[in-house]
Amino acid sequence: MVLFPNAKINIGLNITEKRPDNYHNIESIFYPIPIKDILEIVRSESNQTQLHLSGIPIDGDSQDNLIMKAYRLLAADFSIPAVDIYLDKIIPFGAGLGGGSSDAAFTLMGLNQLFNLGLSTEQLESYASKLGADCPFFIRNQPTYATGIGTIFSPIQLSLKNIFMVLVKPDDYISTKEAYAHVHPQKTSVSVCEKIQQPMETWKGNIVNDFEQSIFPNHPTIKRIKETLYENGAIYASMSGSGSSVYGFFSQPTDLKHLFPSEYVFQGGI
Repeated sequence: MVLFPNAKINIGLNITEKRPDNYHNIESIFYPIPIKDILEIVRSESNQTQLHLSGIPIDGDSQDNLIMKAYRLLAADFSIPAVDIYLDKIIPFGAGLGGGSSDAAFTLMGLNQLFNLGLSTEQLESYASKLGADCPFFIRNQPTYATGIGTIFSPIQLSLKNIFMVLVKPDDYISTKEAYAHVHPQKTSVSVCEKIQQPMETWKGNIVNDFEQSIFPNHPTIKRIKETLYENGAIYASMSGSGSSVYGFFSQPTDLKHLFPSEYVFQGGI
């Protein structure tokens, strides 16, 4: 079985309050995009579940990968055989694109289908929630309004099918601690869910990612990418999640790769 776990972007990200448990409540739009890993799951001939990696190098023990945690989660509740899982990693790391969460969610869905486990969408979402905050999003994989700590989902009507996107990922690494270091939680009078219904031409300066105010001063490269996208005709541009990727929406196909010779660049329709 071959699957293609896709990435997502955040359109707007407001940090609304700090909770008593030291987590933060947010509001954001999650939107799936066609940057995809390649994931293959087959029955193991060695009777031992293994993860085989290619593509972008992944540091650390493969047993700690969310894919393996997803397998073990289902194996604890169902009698499923050992499998070989092959991951060709294409979605950049540390980009605010949810690649690892997507891989885990697609593993759950793949195992459910391959071994006829009969799990419903709601059950798959429940399992996915045990793996990471945004893992459940990839089960339905539809435009979603996320609140709470990013785990309360409401479907929304939003289509960007006629929009062209340029996404740029520099080498900058941003830790969660750094991202939250200088943010100031504040509830908004108008939710991003309402703002997103307005014409895209109104989004600039109106739909914001609160992490930018914390991250841009220490990462001028990321700020400059956003500025460059606007200078070259983007209708709307933003950092995704806590970074470090920045995307721009355009009304027509636009080739900007020459402006970012040392960065990862995706260009295409969404």
